[in-house]
Formats: sequence, structure tokens, C-alpha cells
Amino acid sequence: MTAKSTPFDELDRKIVAALIENARASFAEIGAAIGLSATAVKRRVDRLRKADVITGFRATVRPAALGWRTEAYIEVYCDSAAPPRRLAEVARRYPEIAAAMTVTGAADALLHVRATDVGHFEEVLERIRSEPFVRKTISYMVLSHLLPESPEAGASERAPDTAQGAGSDAANML
Repeated sequence: MTAKSTPFDELDRKIVAALIENARASFAEIGAAIGLSATAVKRRVDRLRKADVITGFRATVRPAALGWRTEAYIEVYCDSAAPPRRLAEVARRYPEIAAAMTVTGAADALLHVRATDVGHFEEVLERIRSEPFVRKTISYMVLSHLLPESPEAGASERAPDTAQGAGSDAANML
């Protein structure tokens, strides 16, 4: 899909940063923070959604609260007959795979896996290894998150001591 070209000005950047910071913020709250009316913010958000700049809104859930206490990354090395499409099909079959991507370097793919415990992780790893095109895997267990407020860590809200800096970081990323 080709990205639609759309004007993207400083107010749009501020709106997107505010939504990254808190996707539940009302248009009135965002407008008050950046000097626009709620109606103007809504129009801009609608335009940004139509242009595929904003692709959705989601709740971020702390995985441990759902029983997913073990986390790992798996490098997957494939036989030559494993196109990305095939890797994606496999990744979709495993609810434990939180993210999957093809990568540069020696590995063909990198999988982010969440499991209830080490035994569950081992079972998932064995299922992945049994795929006919998987030649080998290398696993890395996550011990701790250095950025616990990040979405990848499963943060459901920003840590109080990082809330101030997080918003400015979000704005600077855009």
C-alpha cells in the first residue's frame, strides 16, 4: 500500500505526540494543550487517520497481569525456501509471538515471545523449531527492561518520574 501524501505541520506533530502520550486524551484536552479548539483537533485527527498517519488506537496491557511472566527473543535461521510471507503465516499461528520481523545479519527473522513460564517458553520454542523450514534458533531470555515505560515492556502507563520527558521524546521522534 502506498502512503498517501498529506501536509504534516507542527500542530499535527503536537497532536500525534499528545496521542502517543495518552491515546485517551479528549480532543478538548489536546486542543487546550496546543491552542486549538476540540473541533479543529478532531478535523486534524480525522485527516491524519484518513491519510494513514494515525493507524489506530490501542490499550497497552501489562503482560504479567495476564500471566505472561516469561519473555524472550528468538533468532530464527531458515533454509533458503522460507520467504517472509511464510514466516508471517507461522508467526500468526502462535499466540505467544508478540512481534515478528525479518532482519539483516545472519538470522532470517527475530521473534518476540511471551510465555507463562520457562516450561511454556520451551514448548513454544520446540514448536517453532519443528517448522520444516527452520534450520536453527538462538534464544535470548529477557531478564529486565531497561526502559520499563516503553510499550515493548508492556507498560500500561508511564512511570511518574519519566512522564515529563516522555512527551518531549514523543514529539522529537516525529
